[in-house]
Amino acid sequence: MAKDAIVSDKLASKFATEKDSPYTRWVRGEGLDIVSAHYVPSLNTVDLKPWGRRGGRAVFINHDASRTSNDCYVCEIPTGGNLAPQRQLFEEMILILSGRGSTAVWNDSGARVTFEWGPGAMFAIPLNVWHQHFNGSGQETVRYVAVTNAPPVINLYEDANFVFNTPYEFKNRFNGESDYFANKGEQKGLLLETNFVSDAVNLPLIAAKERGAGGGHIRFSMAKGSMNSHISQFPVGTYKKGHRHGPGAHVIMLSGEGYSLMWPEGEEPRRYDWQAGTMIVPPNMWFHQHFNTGQTPARYLAFKHEVVSVRNAQGVPKAWISMRIGGDQIDYADEQTAVRTMFADALSKNGLTPRMDGAYEAELADLPPKSAA
Repeated sequence: MAKDAIVSDKLASKFATEKDSPYTRWVRGEGLDIVSAHYVPSLNTVDLKPWGRRGGRAVFINHDASRTSNDCYVCEIPTGGNLAPQRQLFEEMILILSGRGSTAVWNDSGARVTFEWGPGAMFAIPLNVWHQHFNGSGQETVRYVAVTNAPPVINLYEDANFVFNTPYEFKNRFNGESDYFANKGEQKGLLLETNFVSDAVNLPLIAAKERGAGGGHIRFSMAKGSMNSHISQFPVGTYKKGHRHGPGAHVIMLSGEGYSLMWPEGEEPRRYDWQAGTMIVPPNMWFHQHFNTGQTPARYLAFKHEVVSVRNAQGVPKAWISMRIGGDQIDYADEQTAVRTMFADALSKNGLTPRMDGAYEAELADLPPKSAA
């Protein structure tokens, strides 16, 4: 049975100095902690520390095994306050968890755009533009969660002054367009090209039966960045197909209640209960599967780096492709019996029953045959 490849302390000590990095040293230099976890029960209550340079409070969250691709942090802006301006040679996507305020974005040419946001808003910071976040309330704090690709950038240059103070304008990313953060976008298949979503919790989605359970899905390309994200939703009494992919996907529950199973190949699934505000970070190539046990549709947002999406020759993520033909998605027909038993038991505690018969039946129409092996 697989055991997540944990080795002896003697062998691990030989690589201890390589585990530390310019990125982790930078976080320590900011006076902040890194929560090394693949499960955070609530982003709304996770403990924060003062972030002197920015003027707020924050904590970084990223699993040891995914710390070279991207990271995540939660930040709080004090009542009636603001964060210090910053520019950076890495990309950033933001979800507002609570509070209302505004963000100003400007370049060295003098072009400046300001937009307002509230709970559920999602947007991206264009590469290397100046930006500043403001709390619009004198009575409540603002809390947001962000995912960036700072780790590889900081590890590459090992020079914070260069990363945060290089005066170069990527005009193809942002050139002062007045409508840059308008709540609009162009839909291309499942992909929405936009820079701002005013309400991720209620954004209309597109049918995506390939992921099972009759759910909806939408993918984002924001601020012409290399990072990506998606929202998925699934109905009451249903669950998504199990799948696996690369490291660094930060799955933030937007609505509903339920649980997820996560497991490395060869081990028994481990259960993690969630509600709105919970975050789950599947470790590299761990299978994971999401179950709705509540009274309303369940929706989540996954912020991630493109390294997560192992794709086939056609450009399709293997997490969308049946394991029967070499992909990384488990068909309902091939899941363990215990998966369905656990789900039925969890639903019964809320007075509900599974509504999966239609999904099981629909899968059969396109189900590849099992290989002889």
